[in-house]
Amino acid sequence: MVFNVKEIATATMVLFAVIDVIGSLPVIIDLRQKVGHIQSEKASIVAFFIMVVFLFVGESILSLIGIDISSFAIAGSLILFFLSLEMILGIKLYKDEAPATASIVPIAFPLLVGTGTLTSLLSMRAEYHIESIIIAIIINVIVVYVVLKSAARIEKFLGIGGINILRKVFGIVLLALAVKLFRTNLGI
Repeated sequence: MVFNVKEIATATMVLFAVIDVIGSLPVIIDLRQKVGHIQSEKASIVAFFIMVVFLFVGESILSLIGIDISSFAIAGSLILFFLSLEMILGIKLYKDEAPATASIVPIAFPLLVGTGTLTSLLSMRAEYHIESIIIAIIINVIVVYVVLKSAARIEKFLGIGGINILRKVFGIVLLALAVKLFRTNLGI
């Protein structure tokens, strides 16, 4: 096993920026209000599992079914686009018919572990040791768990007005990220 502290720190920061659990707070709070309880443990474990599996077999799975990384990223950008429209316009496009599943879809995937995260994992695999990436994933999943577990307290602290402002601001940021992902992978 190779423990390179600089590699671990860099991989952790890259994943933290791409996962953007703090920026996803308005969506998480909004989903919590729609479906009631979010299972933090379940969402964190599923997010961890998706990242580790994709780290090892992601590119093979995509190529096996004939999907390139760009197409995968464009599909993810469309999901982010619709989530951002919900946040900005205050409309509801996502309808959860089984509230217990909100912890997995859309929180674990695609909100926390979306195409940006999965694409970043494939890119990091070429640059860093697998052990460093796995440690970075574990650190980020712990942060995700703490934020998900604290969402209710954060919601109380911010209040309705604060959440609405945060939702609109991060909705615009999420919209910009969706457009960037779409444009970059479309080659425009």
